[in-house]
Amino acid sequence: MNIHARSGTPGVSSWKEILGIQVASVDRATAIRLLCDFVAEQRFTKVGFLNAHNANVAWSDPEFAEALRDFLILADGIGVDIAAKLLYGEPFPANLNGTDFIPAFLAAEQKPLTIGLLGAKRANAEAAAAKFSEIAPWHSFVVVHDGFFSPAQESMILQRIEALRPDILLVAMGVPRQEFWIAKNITPRHCTLPMAVGALLDFLSGAVPRAPLWVRRLRLEWVFRLLMEPARLWRRYILGNPIFLARVMRQKFMRRSAAERRQ
Repeated sequence: MNIHARSGTPGVSSWKEILGIQVASVDRATAIRLLCDFVAEQRFTKVGFLNAHNANVAWSDPEFAEALRDFLILADGIGVDIAAKLLYGEPFPANLNGTDFIPAFLAAEQKPLTIGLLGAKRANAEAAAAKFSEIAPWHSFVVVHDGFFSPAQESMILQRIEALRPDILLVAMGVPRQEFWIAKNITPRHCTLPMAVGALLDFLSGAVPRAPLWVRRLRLEWVFRLLMEPARLWRRYILGNPIFLARVMRQKFMRRSAAERRQ
């Protein structure tokens, strides 16, 4: 098991459990400093993000939930903030959604690093690498492969990653494929920080538009995404969000019942 996962992670003193998943309760500056330290010390750490959708998938898929327990999980989005308020009386210190957090982290890391990109369409990955190079030009961004590869190609891709040995590997294959792929394949000989980043490369490339800043500040980016891709995302948000909140309320009731039994 990754020794940095859950309560054993150096630098993380506070955690919140959301539907069985331990999420680091840290602000943005702390999270950035933590990851910079891991890179500097070459501490192999799998990094992922939890939002309402991921939490629903983990609830329904015990294998996925087990895989996430080997990751350092950061809070992503308003759903887990609402859950934290319901369960613990306060939200997470910061919304660390990967689309904003990862560019901020890479810009804050001043030591030149090699960052591998794996996933999305090739054109989107290349465009994302170019955008990253504008944000943090002192780093080297290398597209390893797109996300559309067969099992027969896996060995070649892993050999390519091992030869590159990037400090950070951004894996953008969608949930839960990216987390399972990291858990199954990536070891310290491949990189220091493998990060499951969802649609990050698509967003950075401009292939998938982001909500205007004022919408993001209102924490309503999910509504914008739903309006942009209703056929693909209606189940995730229209059905998934109420289901997530119902499961959180169940967790709250069970915690309260357990506390009353201990009294």
